[in-house]
Amino acid sequence: MGTPDFAVPSLKALFENNYEIIGVVTKTDSTRRGSRGLKEVPPPVKEYAVAHNIPVFQPEKLSKDTELISKIAQMAPDLIVTCAYGQILPKSLLDIPKYGTINVHGSLLPKYRGAAPIHWAIINGETKTGITTMFTEVGLDTGDMLLKAEIDIPIDMTAGELHDRLSLLGAETLIKTLKELENGTLKPERQDESQATYAPKIEKSTGIIDWSQTTLQIHNRIRGTTPWPGAYTDMCGKRTKICCSKIKGYPDSLANVVNDTQICPGTILYISADGMWVKTTDGAIFINMIQPECCKSMTPLQYACGHELRVGMKLTGCKKD
Repeated sequence: MGTPDFAVPSLKALFENNYEIIGVVTKTDSTRRGSRGLKEVPPPVKEYAVAHNIPVFQPEKLSKDTELISKIAQMAPDLIVTCAYGQILPKSLLDIPKYGTINVHGSLLPKYRGAAPIHWAIINGETKTGITTMFTEVGLDTGDMLLKAEIDIPIDMTAGELHDRLSLLGAETLIKTLKELENGTLKPERQDESQATYAPKIEKSTGIIDWSQTTLQIHNRIRGTTPWPGAYTDMCGKRTKICCSKIKGYPDSLANVVNDTQICPGTILYISADGMWVKTTDGAIFINMIQPECCKSMTPLQYACGHELRVGMKLTGCKKD
């Protein structure tokens, strides 16, 4: 059971390791506007399943689809595997498989339970994260932990880059978990509730930049919302996406202004060929690329050539949608 790109490597690993996959449960197709009007777009998991002749089921809400749950019971799976399915599974389903239900989760539980562990790990400045496989129970990522695999989060890694690394690590960890299950060597471990944290769903408003935060907090917000929903600010009266930022040493010409408390956070301090420096509450952050609404990505200097972007201008937070 799974839906987005993150789940595809786990499904692929099951298929390529010759596990018998009797069916895939995924979300319904989405509707998107294309050049020729509205079109139905299947979830990535469905695309892989169809390409490999695996039966696909797409309930609107699985917990209320008693007919499908009864059908799954008749299919009598030994094990259910979930990865980024996005719905709480009912007890009536969890009681079906002989060996239980194993979930692949993109964090080191019990930290970052919930929908968006990858984004929030970066936004919160974590330097490590990983994959946890766990037995699923009724609840939000509360089941007994099985195996963990840890990786570092480099200071400039984006949520998109971390997503791709963890999706592959998740597939590897899943297969290791199943091998130990087969060998009888799995040792489930209860989660420490006192250490549990929650990673809520990411909204568009999550990307709004608060320039009164520290340089590191703003940098983490930008990379933690890249590529979606993006980090945004108001610039020249336009909602502008900040595509990329860096934390690095200041040019000599900024030595007297980066720590000037009289300069408001969000003020543009310097514009060069490769980016611009913007004041933060504890210094300044370097912005490489921007994308004003209705424009393509470009450097700040490229945008300044045809617009009133200048040193001394103050960037502000956008209104929530």
